Amino acid sequence: MGTLQIPVEQRFVMTNVDWDTYLTFSDKIGDRNIRFNYNGVDLELVTLSHEHEKTKKWLARLVEALTEEMDIDILCGGSMTCRREDLERGFEPDECFWIAHEAQVRGRDDIDLTRDPPPDLVLEVEISRSFLDRLNICARLGVPEVWRWDGQTLRVVVLGSDGEYVASERSPALPFLRVADLVPFLRPDPTQSETKLLRTFRVWVRGQIARGWADATP
Repeated sequence: MGTLQIPVEQRFVMTNVDWDTYLTFSDKIGDRNIRFNYNGVDLELVTLSHEHEKTKKWLARLVEALTEEMDIDILCGGSMTCRREDLERGFEPDECFWIAHEAQVRGRDDIDLTRDPPPDLVLEVEISRSFLDRLNICARLGVPEVWRWDGQTLRVVVLGSDGEYVASERSPALPFLRVADLVPFLRPDPTQSETKLLRTFRVWVRGQIARGWADATP
């Protein structure tokens, strides 16, 4: 008997969807393993694989450990729904963080992007490509920085004054970091536990980043 091959991720697109229909789908479906992207016309539904969720959580743990070691205040937004009715745009990031604007949303349970700043950093794991232009949705919502990991390359894109993203070797949110240096830690030794791998990463941060940043700071 053959082995059933289940797709890593499945994507479905509904066209000519209005804002109220988008809200109905995103709000009325309870506990789910589905992500929604909306560009004002099309609604994409994405099922998430274990590989995807494991990878995005590991990248988030690296960011969390890095900011802790560097004593940087952050607020983790996870995969919260980011949307604005006035722009008719919405999406659910793999992970997101407030860093520069952390103090403005600290302790808040009712973040509203019509009055509050968008996340300073969004993480995107692109095991499969979205049918919609998620970067365009991020740009319309004013997300200043996105990290894109496709399993091989970690790319940083930064929102310019023209509303378009441009590539960058460094993270504006974490300027002491050359993001490509994280790639070896995104391909961890599968024989090691995440706890041990994270401990190794923290040692690297203290030796290679924290010390160098302290020496370079007047």
